[in-house]
Amino acid sequence: MGTGGPEEGTTDATFAELERIMRRGETPPWLERFVRTVGRGINEHAMISEGDHVLVGVSGGKDSLSLALALSLRRRWLPISYTVEAIHVDWREHALSESDHAALERYFAAIEVPFTSIPMSMFPPSFHGRFDCYLCARNRKRVLFDVARERGANLVAFGHHLDDIVETTLMNLCFRGEFATMKPRQELFDGRLHIIRPLCRVTEEEIVRVTERLSLPVVSINCPLKEKNIRTVLKPMIRELRRHNPRVRQNIYRSTANINWDYLPGKIDTIDTTDGS
Repeated sequence: MGTGGPEEGTTDATFAELERIMRRGETPPWLERFVRTVGRGINEHAMISEGDHVLVGVSGGKDSLSLALALSLRRRWLPISYTVEAIHVDWREHALSESDHAALERYFAAIEVPFTSIPMSMFPPSFHGRFDCYLCARNRKRVLFDVARERGANLVAFGHHLDDIVETTLMNLCFRGEFATMKPRQELFDGRLHIIRPLCRVTEEEIVRVTERLSLPVVSINCPLKEKNIRTVLKPMIRELRRHNPRVRQNIYRSTANINWDYLPGKIDTIDTTDGS
C-alpha cells in the first residue's frame, strides 16, 4: 500500500471528533463523500452482500484504518446487514509497541469494529532464504485466510487504493513484462473466499485527508525494506505524468478493463537488446 501521507506514530492522538461522529451518527459532508466513493467501488464490483462476514486486514497504516472506518459507517446507511472485524498480523520480528497496540484497540472500539492482533513469526526457524516484500505479503495473506476460515468470514478486505492499483499495473508492465493488476474482487478456493479492495476508486490524497482530519492513530510500520520498495520509484513518475494529464491514474485504472484486443499481438518472444541487457 501507499507510503505517502501523515506522519506515522501518532498514537497519542485524540479521537474526540471521531467518537462524536460515531456517538451522534452525524457524518460531516467531507467524510460522507469519502464513504460514498468507497461505496461506489463496492457496488461496481458487487463486493458485499446481505449476511457477508468481512475480515479487514489491518497493518496499522492509514489505508486499512480508513477502510475499516468506511465499512463501519456504511452499515448505518444500507438496508443490508453485514459483519466487519479487523485482524492485525503482528510479526514478532518487527512487533508493534504496546502504545501502538493500545491506540489501535481504542480506535477500533470507537468505530465499533471488533479487533484482534495475532502475534506470528514471519518465517519458520528452518527458513534460510532471502525474505522480501513478496514473501511477507504472501505469509500475511496466508494467516488472514486461515483466520477467515476459522471465523467463518467469506470476505477478506485489503486497503489497497487507486494509487496502489495503478502502481501495481505499472510494476507488472515495467518489471515483469505482463499486463496484470490488482482485481477489486478476486475469487479464491473455488469461491469459498473472496479478496475485496473497497478503496479501489479512492486516491491516496483522499485517504490522507480523512486520516489527518480525524487524527487516526497511524502507527509506525517497522519494515526494514520500506524505503527500498519499488513503489517509491514509481510514485514520482506518476506525479510527473499527472502534470501532463491530471487523470492519468484514473485512465490507467480504467485501461485494465478496457483492452483493445484488435491492437494487441497474440505472442511476442523475448527481445534481446543490442547492449546485452
